Amino acid sequence: MKIYTRTGDQGQTSLIGGQRVSKTCTRLESYGTVDELCSQIGLLITYCTDTHDQQCLTEVQNTLFVVGGYLATDNSQQEVRTGNIVTQEMVTTIEQEIDRINATLPPFRAFILPGGCRAAALCHVCRTVCRRAERRILALAEDGAEVDTLVVAYVNRLSDYLFVLARKLNADEKHPEIIWKRTK
Repeated sequence: MKIYTRTGDQGQTSLIGGQRVSKTCTRLESYGTVDELCSQIGLLITYCTDTHDQQCLTEVQNTLFVVGGYLATDNSQQEVRTGNIVTQEMVTTIEQEIDRINATLPPFRAFILPGGCRAAALCHVCRTVCRRAERRILALAEDGAEVDTLVVAYVNRLSDYLFVLARKLNADEKHPEIIWKRTK
């Protein structure tokens, strides 16, 4: 398969189904940010030492490919492929993982600054990219595109998961959380 096609040299690309759009359109921004998040999570996996965390993050990457496929389909022009549909089970799975991790952590009573051990710091980067992806997806909906509520729910829960995972990674490394100190 040839990697370059030269069809994007004029600033346009094709959605699933062949529709040509500008590379700067909101739809591309939304799934491009999801792609960026998936890449950041791939880097995060290399810093994780817990096999379960690595497996969960790999599953997240797989689900992000589903989210990306959904977002790359203008469902007013093309039916979304079955493999690109976010399910309630995907949302429930991430919620269960949040609950599992959160049950092992002390409650937090203050804002936590991003940082700590390298894995936790990178996890916070992933969390903020996830929040940006969520904003881009919501902007797509505000532009009039139909966006499944489960897509938004999954990305929203994913940022929560990345927050508790960062806390867990610091706890695993016995690295204290960095608490925000209010200025006077």
